[in-house]
Amino acid sequence: MAMVKAWSFGLVLLWFSTLSYYYPVNAADDNNSTLGASFIFGDSLVDAGNNNYLSTLSRANIPPNGIDFKATGGNPTGRYTNGRTIGDIVGEELGIPNYAVPYLAPNSTGKAILYGVNYASGGGGIMNATGRIFVNRLGLDIQIDFFKNTRKQFDTLLGASKAKEYISKKSIFSITIGANDFLNNYLLPVLSVGTRISQSPDGFIDDMISHLRNQLTRLHQLDARKFVVGNVGPIGCIPYQKTINQLNENECVDLANKLAIQYNGRLKDLLTEMNGKLPGAVFVHANVYDLVMELITNYKNYGFTTASKACCGNGGQFAGIIPCGPTSSMCDDRDKHVFWDPYHPSEAANLIIARQLLNGNTKVISPVNLKRLRNL
Repeated sequence: MAMVKAWSFGLVLLWFSTLSYYYPVNAADDNNSTLGASFIFGDSLVDAGNNNYLSTLSRANIPPNGIDFKATGGNPTGRYTNGRTIGDIVGEELGIPNYAVPYLAPNSTGKAILYGVNYASGGGGIMNATGRIFVNRLGLDIQIDFFKNTRKQFDTLLGASKAKEYISKKSIFSITIGANDFLNNYLLPVLSVGTRISQSPDGFIDDMISHLRNQLTRLHQLDARKFVVGNVGPIGCIPYQKTINQLNENECVDLANKLAIQYNGRLKDLLTEMNGKLPGAVFVHANVYDLVMELITNYKNYGFTTASKACCGNGGQFAGIIPCGPTSSMCDDRDKHVFWDPYHPSEAANLIIARQLLNGNTKVISPVNLKRLRNL
């Protein structure tokens, strides 16, 4: 969920990574491609480098981002965290031997795509207008257009019959999106005033759900069957929001969280509807809001020392105004911070969240967890 940070990114866009994006997770051979692919859609929470190839104000291919990403020896890749994203960790735990390659990377062709493709984009949202402050980003509609291209490549690689089986029976589609539709659209200072006057929160959320219904249906038409869809986290509790609203450590922005909760209720109903409507599909609801709120509320129980202050950033009490870049202050104990930067979780927090999604009960992921979804 790349936040409103356009004004500060001009200072840190001079450094550009030229690393390869086909990272081995382990030494598994090509036979492991029978496990299926991981197709990742969403925003900066799961972007693995697509924005590196866009003329955009939202990028993370600058140090010290990626400082703990072992696959590159600590060099940045375009991930908005210090190490792995939730999508990376889930793919590893499910046994996929390589990280999903960013769609816009030059090597997102041939056998590389058999392990999966990442279409996520920092600043992207469900609504096409979301993230326009960043100039360029990939909204979910465009991401699905790109998957349509990938789908054709699978037919070429495997043959039509095997490709359909591989995608529908063995692959998992994860969608992590929605936060930017509030923070960089409906709640965007100044630019969104007209929208808020003309459209109530109920009306805006109705539009989000309507768009998402159509988007999920499009993926189903392209043979996607196993879905995991994350709800919106407690966006009022991120260091950026706490800093600009001058809140205390144990406070969160009430309006932002209320909008997230309202949308999340509608999302859960939508996924129930889709499970009953689309033949052969399994839509899994990932309760990211409660998982993240648990970490924020009880951070000491998980070995963290703070759930308010960003490890990498500058400005205000919680280092929550200026994004992470070469001139930012950075903590020494990165695994003790819930938040890596003013907007995104650390790898340590991502690891806890991912493992709950993989193995958790129906309070956090329903109707089945990801380990069970893989085996369906």
